[in-house]
Amino acid sequence: MLTVQQLQSLRSELLARKKALETHFNHSDQFDLQRNQKDAVGELSSYDNHPGDLATELYEREKDLALNEHERMELEGVQAALQAMEFGMYGRCMSCTEEIPYERLEALPATRYCLAHTPDRHRSDDRPIEEQILTADFRKTERNKKRESAVYDSEDSWQDVARFGSSDSPSDLETPPSEYENTYADWEENHGYTEEYENFVGVDLEGNVTIYPNKQHERYEDILDEENIMSLLGDLPAAEKEPYTD
Repeated sequence: MLTVQQLQSLRSELLARKKALETHFNHSDQFDLQRNQKDAVGELSSYDNHPGDLATELYEREKDLALNEHERMELEGVQAALQAMEFGMYGRCMSCTEEIPYERLEALPATRYCLAHTPDRHRSDDRPIEEQILTADFRKTERNKKRESAVYDSEDSWQDVARFGSSDSPSDLETPPSEYENTYADWEENHGYTEEYENFVGVDLEGNVTIYPNKQHERYEDILDEENIMSLLGDLPAAEKEPYTD
């Protein structure tokens, strides 16, 4: 059971929080909700030059609504706790009527439930409705002429689209390409894979590395030889040193 000193300490904390919340609602713009969205962002029109800006402003407005609702719910909880003190019901769980430990009340003075019956323990499983039609990522698998699988991801999608033109200009790139159609970021990156050796190296479940000789492997080794870099892949086994044929 709470002592008189503990009850007075908790009451002081509740009154201080109640005063702070009421001051916020009475002397502030309540997260800028007193003005409409157009005025809040300082725009003359609700139609923006860039649709993405409107999405950002909508997100900010939704966040302000959520913060404002959170503080209103907190104020209602503080008022309910103070009222429970007046009726001598403070410190008892509204669900099981058992006494709430002082340590919990000290951390959450406005709580009306014990830890076992608090409604805040449930986390909502609601997900955006868009996830019903959107997959986890934008990947798909292609089959090339040699029936080898190559992962086609969102970066490859961007490269395919950017080939038809982008807002970049040669002055936007540190090393502009020789062809104007390649004027977009990361135009020189590989398509369908990341590293060159992915074209001729395979690793099984036990971690054994196998080299598959082809033109890409020969070109990779030539580049390493020109730069005097030793290949980490090592020499090919004798059985694998066969000439590459198309």
